[in-house]
Amino acid sequence: MRAVIFSLIALVFFDLMGLIIKFLSPKYSAVELSAYRNVFGIIPSAIALWYSDMRHQTYRSFVIRQWPLACLRGAIVTLAQLMFYLSLGRIAFATASTISYSNALFMTIFAIIFLGEKVGLIRWAAVLVGFIGVIMVMGLGSDAFTWDALLPFGAAALYALSGVTARLMDDDVSSALVNIYSTLIAVAGSILLTLFLGGFSSINSGSDVFWIITMGAFGGTAVLFLVISFRMTEQSNLAPFSYFGIPMAAFFGWLFFDETPFDDLFPGALLIIAGGLLVIWRERQLNS
Repeated sequence: MRAVIFSLIALVFFDLMGLIIKFLSPKYSAVELSAYRNVFGIIPSAIALWYSDMRHQTYRSFVIRQWPLACLRGAIVTLAQLMFYLSLGRIAFATASTISYSNALFMTIFAIIFLGEKVGLIRWAAVLVGFIGVIMVMGLGSDAFTWDALLPFGAAALYALSGVTARLMDDDVSSALVNIYSTLIAVAGSILLTLFLGGFSSINSGSDVFWIITMGAFGGTAVLFLVISFRMTEQSNLAPFSYFGIPMAAFFGWLFFDETPFDDLFPGALLIIAGGLLVIWRERQLNS
């Protein structure tokens, strides 16, 4: 129960971070916001490392054998952030968030490619149902479709890829240490990308400084709660509760931005949830 509560708290913090990103998007580019989020978000990541089993180890313990893979995860996360943050500034908050939940479906596909997992008819059917839901939410083939809807779709694929590659890490490497490696690379990557694309804009108000710091703190805290919850129980036990984020995002989008894209979300969002839950149910059956 505590793991479920922590995972739901993480969802709230992720949504709050997204709301601030959408609020700041007219003033700052997505790549700038990604850099700020990573810089200020590294503090909770460092706290997670300190409170993990690694805090009593020597400096040598922080050097991991698969450091190139850990660094690659950081680069993948940097690109995923850029795409998702761009989408938050261009389409409805709930729409971007809902499409991003297709990452569970991508994880099934990537598990076949990179982990050699065998997927039966039921899980393939679940993936198909979920992707039909994503296409419906995106409005593909209708007048409501916009190419910006592909941004959270691509971000979902990249986030799923980062999740699957984490499972390739050695079992004796702590989750917190993997996260700190990825976060440090994401910090460096997002800063370099910002400088390459024109540099940082001037921050002209104290309130913007406050929101930027809060955005990073919310994002880092969300990851911290997520890491803690994953260490308390199996991810398959938490995955069904992650879909609470879809109605939560719709509520926050309506409350703070007066967005009401409910006709665009349903019934596609229900198919995304159904596909994800079917994948989870089948995995739990196979593991029981």
